[in-house]
Amino acid sequence: MARRSVLFSPGDQPELMRKAPGTGADVVVFDLEDAIAPAGKTEARTAVQSVLSDPGFDPDCEVCVRVNPVGGGAGDDLDTVLAGQHPEFDAVMLPKAASADDVVTLGRLLDEHAVDVPVLALVESARGVLHAEEIADAGPTDALVFGAEDLAADVGATRTDEGTEVLHVREHVVLAAAAAGVDAIDTVYTDIGDTDGLREETAFAARLGYDGKMAVHPAQVDPINEAFTPAPEDVEWARRVLAARDEAAAEDRGVFRVDGEMVDAPLVAQAERVVERAEAAKDD
Repeated sequence: MARRSVLFSPGDQPELMRKAPGTGADVVVFDLEDAIAPAGKTEARTAVQSVLSDPGFDPDCEVCVRVNPVGGGAGDDLDTVLAGQHPEFDAVMLPKAASADDVVTLGRLLDEHAVDVPVLALVESARGVLHAEEIADAGPTDALVFGAEDLAADVGATRTDEGTEVLHVREHVVLAAAAAGVDAIDTVYTDIGDTDGLREETAFAARLGYDGKMAVHPAQVDPINEAFTPAPEDVEWARRVLAARDEAAAEDRGVFRVDGEMVDAPLVAQAERVVERAEAAKDD
């Protein structure tokens, strides 16, 4: 399953939620947190429950619900969204995850409703960054998600086009996710009209090791998907490497060449990742 593009849709707008899967996003997130004013939370919860419980709603992508933080409304969100006929969804996004306990608590709340879905944990505070490894290792966690805007506000950093003020954390989240074997999802690109900037930043995120990126508008989905989908020539190279690896193993050879280049374990791992991404994109 690919998580190249993770598109947010406001939880108080049923028509947008119904249309979101048609954008081509790998994941759509029905948002009960930042997109909803405090006075509208109850209405939004009911709207999300209605859409997810509708037999006519049959998305061909992963559907996720972003609840409010643990201790700040997550329980109320789940009580309403999971009331009555159980809705169909695939994951829950937890904002402002500050420790593994937050993820475990959300997992317990889901268990109380007999719902077994993974958690996408948003690391977007100084405390969350300092506990990123344990958050990634928590049992329910299936992805770490980096939230640069909230992090910058939390630590008092000034956001810049270059992003140097959050680069250390951006890299740290990838390391924590990789160590735990979970997906890493990059922060949003807030300038919706700047497609070139989006492509450049997304390509950089892919080079850092991210598996996908959050999107705040449907127009961002295609550029993000393209950046996280390996080019055909890269896939061909990767398949040659893996074929040569298998041939060398069959002949009990530890060293082999591809296109005149000596291939070692890191290159094999890179080839495996390219093929995995290509296959996941094709399946979606």
